[in-house]
Amino acid sequence: MFSFREAVSVTLILFSVIDVIGSLPVIIDLRKKTGKIESERATFASGVLMVSFLFVGERILNLFGVDVASFAVAGALVIFLIGLEMILGRTIFKPEIDSGGATHIVPIAFPLIAGAGTLTTIISLRAEYQTLNIIIGIILNLLLIYGVLKSSAWLETRLGAGGLAVLRKIFGIILLAIAIKLLKTNLIAGF
Repeated sequence: MFSFREAVSVTLILFSVIDVIGSLPVIIDLRKKTGKIESERATFASGVLMVSFLFVGERILNLFGVDVASFAVAGALVIFLIGLEMILGRTIFKPEIDSGGATHIVPIAFPLIAGAGTLTTIISLRAEYQTLNIIIGIILNLLLIYGVLKSSAWLETRLGAGGLAVLRKIFGIILLAIAIKLLKTNLIAGF
């Protein structure tokens, strides 16, 4: 069942986790190295990864005997660490960036956009939100991702290093709050 409030919440959560604005320095560097970013292909590949994991992720968990609430708690811990990364400016998760090969898939679609944090968040969101609202949130984020990838050169000149740093810290605080909410909700559900 569609809920505007849920769709907006999912969109903001995914936007914070994906952190396409925070990834702008990497995207800009890749654009300079390869000459261009294949925005359409990167966005499409990211969408396929996210939607596939939304539907198949729970089945994979069942194979290992893990329920969604437990995975949501694990996901909340990952989201918490990503938020700390963003606020403190320290790298906890080492990105596996390969400048060779298909630039639109590696590293842009995976792991920058649809990386471990995003996929963990998507499955964690299933514990609290309707599937339709998650899909809407994914689609809205894909539109934002496409816009950022297409306009990375323009954004680089407009935001500057200071603007990018401020946005990263704001979204880090939002992620910490989301992680704590997910932990509270799913730890109580587990007892």
